[in-house]
Amino acid sequence: MGKDSFANHLVTAAFELGGQQGWRRVSVAAAARHGGLDLDKAREQFVCTGMILTRFGRLADMHALHGALSEGLVRDRLFDIVMRRIDFLQKHRDGVIALMRYAPADPLLAMWLTRANLASMGWMLEGAGVSARGLRGAVRKRGLLAVWAWTLRAWMKDDSEDLSATMAALDMALVRADQAARQFGGAMREETDSAPVATAAPDVPFAAEDDNTDRPA
Repeated sequence: MGKDSFANHLVTAAFELGGQQGWRRVSVAAAARHGGLDLDKAREQFVCTGMILTRFGRLADMHALHGALSEGLVRDRLFDIVMRRIDFLQKHRDGVIALMRYAPADPLLAMWLTRANLASMGWMLEGAGVSARGLRGAVRKRGLLAVWAWTLRAWMKDDSEDLSATMAALDMALVRADQAARQFGGAMREETDSAPVATAAPDVPFAAEDDNTDRPA
């Protein structure tokens, strides 16, 4: 088993374990045992559970970015790329929901995940052809984070096969974000379209990490 394949198997095992027994029971060693993986290799690749979350988030971002729409309205491109990320989470649904429910009980983890979400939202914006750089980029990321939070809440309750309620929630959130962007004088708008805006971003307990985000202890 190659290094990347081993890491992906351990991440999958961690989210399976979290979904079955709760995220409090998840550790690198516990995930390795659950997945029947070698402990020495697990220790070599993962220092802590934060690294499991980091890899999972990056895999989610990669899934969202691969084959994303490159034409059409910004809102349509954002809808496509966010739903691609949701599709990845859906494959690990029980484990993700367990993590989301556990995170508020661990303030350090929740804070780290919220910061990490901002990094992922930057990638989602860039994948949709919207700049995430500078002050405007920072505002855009917080706006998309609010959209992501609204969508995740709907997804947690959505037991339909086609995730129709999730898609409806995402569409509504993007429409409202577009309206907010226009109301604020176009500060968030591209030359030919608009991107999400929000005055504050809620805590969202899951995302990938960028290189400057602190890992939880």
